[in-house]
Amino acid sequence: MNHWMKSRSMVFKHFLFLFAGTLVLFGLLAWNNLQEAEQLFRKQVLSDATVIIDRTNLYLDAYLDNVQNILLLLSTRDDLLDQGMEEEAVKVLRKYAEKNSTLYKTLYLVRADGKVMSNTQVYLDIIGNPNLAKLYEMSTANYGVMISEPYHSPLSGKTVAFVLPISAIGEDTIKGIAVVEIDLIRLTDLLSQFMNTRNQTFAIITNKSNIVNTLDTSWPLDYYKLLPYNTRVYPPELNEDFVDRIQELPVGITEIEGAKSKLVAVKSGMNKLGWYFIAFIEDSYFYQNILILYNNYKTAAVVWVLILLISSYMMSRYITYPVRTLVAKMDRVYDMEVLPSISVTREDEIGKLARSYNAMMERIHHLLLETKEMEKRKNQYELKMLQSQIAPHFLYNTLACISSLAKQQKIEAVRETIRALVGLLSFSFDKSGEFVTLEEEIEGLRMYAYIQKVRYGEKFVMTIDAEPETLHCQILKLTLQPLVENAIFHGLAPQKVQGHIRIHAIVRRERLCIVIRDDGLGMNPEQLSSVFSERHRTPSKHRFTGIGIMNVQERIRLHFGEEFGLRIASIPEVGTLIRIKLPYISK
Repeated sequence: MNHWMKSRSMVFKHFLFLFAGTLVLFGLLAWNNLQEAEQLFRKQVLSDATVIIDRTNLYLDAYLDNVQNILLLLSTRDDLLDQGMEEEAVKVLRKYAEKNSTLYKTLYLVRADGKVMSNTQVYLDIIGNPNLAKLYEMSTANYGVMISEPYHSPLSGKTVAFVLPISAIGEDTIKGIAVVEIDLIRLTDLLSQFMNTRNQTFAIITNKSNIVNTLDTSWPLDYYKLLPYNTRVYPPELNEDFVDRIQELPVGITEIEGAKSKLVAVKSGMNKLGWYFIAFIEDSYFYQNILILYNNYKTAAVVWVLILLISSYMMSRYITYPVRTLVAKMDRVYDMEVLPSISVTREDEIGKLARSYNAMMERIHHLLLETKEMEKRKNQYELKMLQSQIAPHFLYNTLACISSLAKQQKIEAVRETIRALVGLLSFSFDKSGEFVTLEEEIEGLRMYAYIQKVRYGEKFVMTIDAEPETLHCQILKLTLQPLVENAIFHGLAPQKVQGHIRIHAIVRRERLCIVIRDDGLGMNPEQLSSVFSERHRTPSKHRFTGIGIMNVQERIRLHFGEEFGLRIASIPEVGTLIRIKLPYISK
């Protein structure tokens, strides 16, 4: 494909790139607009769902207030719990139940001796309600209105009970309790008018992970297929694992897997009943209402592509004709040794292009000459580095020190010195390339410093602090050793007191910065200005290599450019600081 593309004409390439680029730009803009429209619609639906949830919670709070009012009214009639008042109590309960038949299913008054009165006394006497004893026990342990967890009542079906202890006026003794079992089916049906659609549904859950609302099997299947119901029981109930998941949902908007598709869940905070209201909206619902927008974009895209196709081709032919003429003239240039040029007769962009071409050819000619010169100098430095890799006198002096240590029977010192010398020689010879990691360079530097300590004793101490990310940076081999060697020979060795060499390496802004500082004799301004002229000097025969400061500087600039290299500052009798600036090249 690459070969085929290269062989095509400029007209074809310009046409292809112009057409494809504009088409991609249009596509991105269209896609962005569609996404924004979808997000706006999604935001609006979620906002509406939040408003509905808030209204539903207000409705539930009002529902609680109504139940509490009934319980408070019953609590004022503590006489209904007296012996012989059973018929009056049943009449009162029927009266309250008839007035609020849309809200409450069954009302009870339970005396302390276990006697129960209800608005449906006949059914109660026949069927009974085993839950009342447990409600009595729980209510007497609480103060005020207690709301039970959902349970099954023989008279009310699945329900939730509101219970209030009743005491005699002016006394603390509990005479009994008033119980209201609400109609959960009716309550669910009322709430479903707000939320239950083919793409939306809801659930009400207590803080103990019990579902409050019930499933009305008369609803169409599409209304409750969104949530995973267990159909093996009647009426169907939500799966337990799904209930556990929605219990753990945070308050707000989240996503959750439903029965067959992904759902967006909007969970409200806990209301006065201690319940959470959760609205579920099918995720695909957000895409259905922008299909019309998609179709409009399809029609506009077809028209736009046709217009773009014709205009791109005509524009490409118009622009590339003079360029092809210039290319035909440029194809005649073959020999770079002879500086070519093109005659310029035009004043438009093509004429500017021809003049720029002539200037470019001239710069290329000069760059070729400079490149050849730099390659020549680089080869000379590499040859010099190989030839002066190891100075013989350094080996002689090191071996003499080892011999002296052996005569003193310092076996361990002899072993460590030989190990350092072998390691230093291996570092110099075994590395075939010119680049090593900073970690390898530091290791070679430690071995060199150990050998110099054997020779000079405790004349200096070397401290190295390199950040972890610098250790794998690539640097030129023998970049640090000549600089430390120079600090030892000229800065620390002539002193009578012990000196200190500190090396610090950090990475800042994609640059490797290494600082070498010593507290030796330092240099005056005249000496400092002549540091980078030392390539004209003959290197000391007692050094490890013939590589000097100027050699390090030029090697760095030959490889990395003029912006990199060494900067030196020095004060007599205070010390010298060398900063090495290199590009950050990780191995």
